[in-house]
Amino acid sequence: MRIHAESTWTPPPPDPDQPPAQVRRILRLFRPYRGRLAFVGLLVCASSLVGVASPFLLREILDTAIPQGRTGLLSLLALGMILTAVVTSVFGVLQTLISTTVGQRVMHDLRTAVYGRLQRMPLAFFTRTRTGEVQSRIANDIGGMQATVTSTATSLVSNVTAVVATVVAMLALDWRLTIVSLLLLPVFVWISRRVGRERKAITTQRQKQMAAMAATVTESLSVSGILLGRTIGRADSLTSSFAAESERLVDLEVRASMAGRWRMASVTIVMAAMPALLYWTAGLALRAGGPDISLGTLVAFVSLQQGLFRPAVSLLSTGVQIQTSLALFQRIFEYLDLPVDITESERPVRLEKARGEVRFEGVGFRYDRDDTARPALEGIDIAVPAGSRLAVVGATGSGKSTLSYLVPRLYDVTSGRVTLDGVDVRDLDFDSLARAVGVVSQETYLFHASVADNLRFARPDAADAEIEAAAKAAQIHDHIASLPDGYGTLVGERGYRFSGGEKQRLAIARTILRDPPVLILDEATSALDTRTEHAVQQAIDDLSAGRTTITIAHRLSTIRDADQIVVLESGRIVERGSHADLLAQGGRYAALVHGDVRTDATGGAAEGAGPDAEAPPLPWDGGAAAPDGASVRPASPRSGGHRRAGW
Repeated sequence: MRIHAESTWTPPPPDPDQPPAQVRRILRLFRPYRGRLAFVGLLVCASSLVGVASPFLLREILDTAIPQGRTGLLSLLALGMILTAVVTSVFGVLQTLISTTVGQRVMHDLRTAVYGRLQRMPLAFFTRTRTGEVQSRIANDIGGMQATVTSTATSLVSNVTAVVATVVAMLALDWRLTIVSLLLLPVFVWISRRVGRERKAITTQRQKQMAAMAATVTESLSVSGILLGRTIGRADSLTSSFAAESERLVDLEVRASMAGRWRMASVTIVMAAMPALLYWTAGLALRAGGPDISLGTLVAFVSLQQGLFRPAVSLLSTGVQIQTSLALFQRIFEYLDLPVDITESERPVRLEKARGEVRFEGVGFRYDRDDTARPALEGIDIAVPAGSRLAVVGATGSGKSTLSYLVPRLYDVTSGRVTLDGVDVRDLDFDSLARAVGVVSQETYLFHASVADNLRFARPDAADAEIEAAAKAAQIHDHIASLPDGYGTLVGERGYRFSGGEKQRLAIARTILRDPPVLILDEATSALDTRTEHAVQQAIDDLSAGRTTITIAHRLSTIRDADQIVVLESGRIVERGSHADLLAQGGRYAALVHGDVRTDATGGAAEGAGPDAEAPPLPWDGGAAAPDGASVRPASPRSGGHRRAGW
């Protein structure tokens, strides 16, 4: 398989002029729920207006009802204050319910949009991006926005309405005291903006650190990571590395929590001291012979000013929270804005039943779209008739796996085209292509679910009898039936409760269940021991019968019966023909096969020793010199003397 070295994906640098556009984009997320949000707005306005009435009722109690001894009026005014509290509380519960529901729906939309976008990304993206980074964007970044999307919009409207209504009421009571109350407001706004910018910068660093820590956990605490760490004695080192990552996160969390805390505390202190300032101002005005301010007016005004304190501070905090959340939205939008290279045609062709004829017509491919990069494939012309078998052989890095990836559109060609039944695969709808092409690779992936669920992933509507029939065809049914839970057995993380050969046969059974007319076999037996290989190879032979099969060859047994063999070198076809024809030509392929025959003298089966003889691997993967520039690995004691090397 060609391993293409590419740098880790990094997001583009933030645009300093972006926030206004970003805010508009955030607001568009709420557009589908504008009806419910409008209702919340009405509730907020009604609640604010009702809440402002309470100080006016209090003024009438102090200035009229109590001094004049009007018990009836006093009772009505007191009852009005109680009803005001009840109404505002009910309105508050309703607006919280609706706004939280809307916020959670927006978060759901974001999670789904990001996941859907990632599902459409080309394979190259995932080779450049750590799995933990992807998980952190979906879990931590979107989760960190919960408070913003569930309550910020409502809080913003509620606090703005409350502040406006309260200021109007304060002006109605006494405009001079109102001016005194609002003198420091611009300073408070400036402080909150400074704090918001500071927290936004720290939040960006914190989320990156959380993503790095999530990636470390994902990689080191997977089954493969645990095996690697323990077998080479690096468990303590990994723990120390994780501790260092966690320590950096602790520092960022503390900085995020304390950013601007003293400045915001000064705002709180000043706002809390305002009643004393108002009483002092009123006292000085009376002593100087200024306008008379009644006790009821003064108490009502202080009550309003205290009522202004809560929404004003909350509004400032909301501004800080919004600026902080912009960093999280920026990270999510980076994923939503990723270009999707592999897309479905605007007018896709649907194949109801594919015959399976595959053609490569002048195919060229580059992993880097830069024209100066060396092409992975160039000038590939191959016709694979329906039901025939093509074997592709070549050295590591020659382009074998890359060629196979082009058929199911894991990558798209740079030049030329790949056709299925005469239709360019880029013109087929995704569903038709997925039904037509099945892939069995040496990297078998199983979900942490039951055997039945893993098999049914290929066909969710498959009956139990069909699943068992597929398992029997893949020669894995007897083993599954012998397990205590049978098909309900959990396969474990990445299938580690099963051996390599058992996982391969489960993958073959999964492909059989799909019944694709075109089959891609990417070195499906390369990592197996000899006995297991025989069982898997038999299952593959049964699976291949009657299908168009493209085999990335690793062993002679997998290619000598192929209808056509193609030899790749540096992304180009250097030889092609049947096994017998290529031997007769005496070229590169013949030299490799004769190298196998000479190796068989040490104890392996000779080429042509019979249908049941163990076929040796093809030798060109490093080691001792071989004919025609090929090289041979040393013999493996597990393989009966012949090499386990491959192309």
